[in-house]
Amino acid sequence: MPKLVVRCFAVSMDGFSAGPNQRLEEPFGDGAMRIMNWFKPTKTYCAMVGLSGGEVGLDNDFAAKADDNIGATIMGRHMFGPDRGPWDRNWRGWWGDNPPYHHPVFVLCHQDRESFALQGGTDFTFVTNGIEAALHQAFVAAKGKDVRIGGGPDTVRQYLKAGLIDELHLVQVPFLLGHGEPLFQGLDGVEDRYECVEFQASKAASHLKIVRKGS
Repeated sequence: MPKLVVRCFAVSMDGFSAGPNQRLEEPFGDGAMRIMNWFKPTKTYCAMVGLSGGEVGLDNDFAAKADDNIGATIMGRHMFGPDRGPWDRNWRGWWGDNPPYHHPVFVLCHQDRESFALQGGTDFTFVTNGIEAALHQAFVAAKGKDVRIGGGPDTVRQYLKAGLIDELHLVQVPFLLGHGEPLFQGLDGVEDRYECVEFQASKAASHLKIVRKGS
């Protein structure tokens, strides 16, 4: 049965997955780009950006499996781009003309925008009627494969609060961010629905697999 999953979602030691003041020059917000330090040395990242080489090992093993059996992605507007308020119709995402998704992507937002397609099989659809509507559309588009939540933290929080996530892979990176967007704020009771079933650590990060109880 297809699942709703979160993979390779990085958080600081104090639970922040984005910094304040996200903008074009600082896509992750102030001071938060370090959250990806675990990923950038990996062979998977190097291949993604057209470089040779890269490190193998635990971190790369998780990174390499992030796309396994994924047929669609859901993300929030803040992950799609830096603008707020009315849409900048010229903005088509952080990733250029050939994004790394290669499948349908559904963007949660409050303002209508027409869908569009980019190279490599990625098309963006903008959903204004809530997380469950986006999830339904994503499962239909995934054609029997799993659906991934790409981020950001507010989007993951909404699906966790609703108890809709089946599996969550967190990457805890060893630094303190101090402020920004916390992943688990306002999720009273989440401990009754979810449990950690796997923990592995490299020199760069700790990998935690969290699943819905009884799944």
